[in-house]
Amino acid sequence: MRSRVIEPTTEQILRFCAAAPVERVFLEDVARRRQGRFAALADKEGELTALCHLGSNLVPSGVGCDAFASLAAKSGARMLIGEAGAVTELWEAARKKLPRPRLDRPGQPVYAISEPPPAGDTGIRPASPADLEVLVPACAAAHLEEIAVDPLRRDPSGFRWRTRSQIDEGRSWLWIESGVIRFKAEVSAWTSEAVQLQQVWTDLPARGQGYAGRALRDLIRLLLERTPTVCLFVRAENAVAIGLYESVGMKHVLDYRSVLL
Repeated sequence: MRSRVIEPTTEQILRFCAAAPVERVFLEDVARRRQGRFAALADKEGELTALCHLGSNLVPSGVGCDAFASLAAKSGARMLIGEAGAVTELWEAARKKLPRPRLDRPGQPVYAISEPPPAGDTGIRPASPADLEVLVPACAAAHLEEIAVDPLRRDPSGFRWRTRSQIDEGRSWLWIESGVIRFKAEVSAWTSEAVQLQQVWTDLPARGQGYAGRALRDLIRLLLERTPTVCLFVRAENAVAIGLYESVGMKHVLDYRSVLL
């Protein structure tokens, strides 16, 4: 008998996310910010056993995510992303009703760190609105490199607005010298238990000089003053990035999968 899909309460979502705060950091963040829609499965006691965020990205978690296949088919989502087992379960159930994927990235390692690394002695700082003109092309380049889509061609005004919003919300950090970005990163999700970084980037002329490792150490130290764990995920084939994350003390803790439609 197929489990009945329900619309969960925020309280149910938060209890579910508390069981795996790194894996479910995005789900908890959007639930607390009242963004997007959710579908879920619950046991007889009302505790969630599976959850899926329904937005431009489908983000499933838990066991039994194939139950969300019909909702996924109607969602118009551009990506399935999340814990590898949950994404695989949903994808296999819904794939005949969804577009052929542009990219499929199984086994994307998630890295996390809870102990401050040594200081990097860099100039990293929160980005300000004055940095917008520098950050928009850098963020777009990082986006293109990561998911093979140029956001400045697809939705330039929307992407500029999102970049400005990240700055205004205190979710963007930057180290820039003489107009060259030595390091930048944004936060894609932030809860009381974990911060998830995204779009880690160094301008091409500044690469290979150790700036990224030093700045990432300093950023991790700053964030760990406010939350217990810093995490991120990376493409499995990106050996340079994986080497960077491991060099600052981050550990591989689980795997994500991304299916880009």
